[in-house]
Amino acid sequence: MQIYKGHTAPVICLAFFKSGPAAADRVLITGSWDKAINQTMEHGWLICSTVGHDDFVKCLFVFPIARLLVSSSSDKTVRFWDLTDVQEGKLTPAGSVSAHSRPVECLTGVAHSETSVTLMTADTMGVIKIWKLERESGPDSRWRSELPETLNYHRTRVTEIIYGAGQIWTASSDETVQITSYPPDPTLTRPIPPLHHPLPVRAVLPLSLTPLAEPYVVTAYGDVIRLYDLSTTSEPEILGEIDGHWHDVTAIRLWMRTSRNEAGQTRIEPWIVSTSLDGTIRKWRFSELATSTPKHPAGSTEPVVIAPVPEPSGDAPASELTEDEERELAELMGED
Repeated sequence: MQIYKGHTAPVICLAFFKSGPAAADRVLITGSWDKAINQTMEHGWLICSTVGHDDFVKCLFVFPIARLLVSSSSDKTVRFWDLTDVQEGKLTPAGSVSAHSRPVECLTGVAHSETSVTLMTADTMGVIKIWKLERESGPDSRWRSELPETLNYHRTRVTEIIYGAGQIWTASSDETVQITSYPPDPTLTRPIPPLHHPLPVRAVLPLSLTPLAEPYVVTAYGDVIRLYDLSTTSEPEILGEIDGHWHDVTAIRLWMRTSRNEAGQTRIEPWIVSTSLDGTIRKWRFSELATSTPKHPAGSTEPVVIAPVPEPSGDAPASELTEDEERELAELMGED
């Protein structure tokens, strides 16, 4: 296990960039409440630290083929960075946009070529903006932006946004997951209905966009992980649900676990990995999650405790930190 240091406040987002052909050329890029964007080589050597924004860095997204890093912040801006010379300790500014009126919470997109990408940005008001970015010719390698579309179907904060296979997947504090075709699909006679939840949704994982390639989606609300079957998008079905943590789940990912038996045969098994504000990472067999219900939960779990945190007493509900609370905590951390 490698521990990376360099920030002076909590690190809340990260991305990877392969800067060369060798395995050691992978660069870890991190964003923090200290407003900095750090680049660290795989062996732990900090090669660059840049004050990227005027407030908390909220999200990072890399377009590898375009050698472009995009960062978003509580300062309501989205900034572009050229990664061409990142191994030399240079993170070069390459443009920015400032059309949001609230902190920009999450990013996604797709690269069409080395000089053309589509970027999607989402803020804490629920507004999603879709940008067309083109790299300008010349030595500065700056990116020119055009805003062709704004989406307003969420009532409040977008907590995660994912794009793939012509669909935008968004989770929101308005207790829904929305699936939107982009570009618009002319064959659809009506919009795909939202997936409703009893609490704010912090994470979404469309398994159709993963190596599993199945029509399922995993969502997380509160401390619960839920599995939907979207074989028929107009009639989504809840397959399984598990009370996975004792605090809010913050992220969910797919892990294709590879193992070998005594005969040397390889077995690949899908697991769902979840992280939480309770300080643990837990993993769940997909087969167990698919049959789990609140009355009959999955029986076999393998939690990995990252930071031991005492379980709460009583039945007081846990709540998310607001932007003001995050700022107050950051100020407290800066005090002697």
